[in-house]
Amino acid sequence: MTDRTGIFAGDDPFEIARHWLAEAEKSEPNDPNAIALATVDAAGMPDVRMVLLKEIEPAAFVFYTNYESTKAREIEATGKAAFVMHWKSLRRQIRVRGTVEREDGPKADAYFASRALKSRLGAWASRQSRPLKSRAALMAEVARVSARFGTNPPRPPFWGGYRIIPTEIEFWADGAFRLHDRFRWTRRSPEAPWEIARLSP
Repeated sequence: MTDRTGIFAGDDPFEIARHWLAEAEKSEPNDPNAIALATVDAAGMPDVRMVLLKEIEPAAFVFYTNYESTKAREIEATGKAAFVMHWKSLRRQIRVRGTVEREDGPKADAYFASRALKSRLGAWASRQSRPLKSRAALMAEVARVSARFGTNPPRPPFWGGYRIIPTEIEFWADGAFRLHDRFRWTRRSPEAPWEIARLSP
């Protein structure tokens, strides 16, 4: 692709994504790693919410959540997800679609242990996505798990990571007069080579 230069240059889309995220970390005021994560329910109704991307691996994107949450139940049912990262300061976005697998081992343990204590206790206390009687009830549960686990709570069995393994990645940059630059990387499977196409804005 002869005109894929500058911010779009490179043979590894994950490396390009890491570079864009590193740039955003210098200019975005809050949560440059925020992604809008999309799933679908059993009826095919789409659902989307903001989560924090925690790692761009050599071949996947990783985030963490409660496995009993709505997003997790929808991911487990379909094995697929999509997300978009959008940075107003850079006027760029990355769109990703792919299959999903759990990150439920030592890496998840290490990430959980790195979180602030109150966040770890909150993970135990929150029955994510389910009805809550009151804020007071939630704080009472935080107090209960604090008394149970002290300052070193283990990772809950219902909490861990998901690894999105993309079959499609699109890099988008704002252009004058809405003539944006878009490059889509696609592959039939995680083992297949990438095909790259410039898209009309």
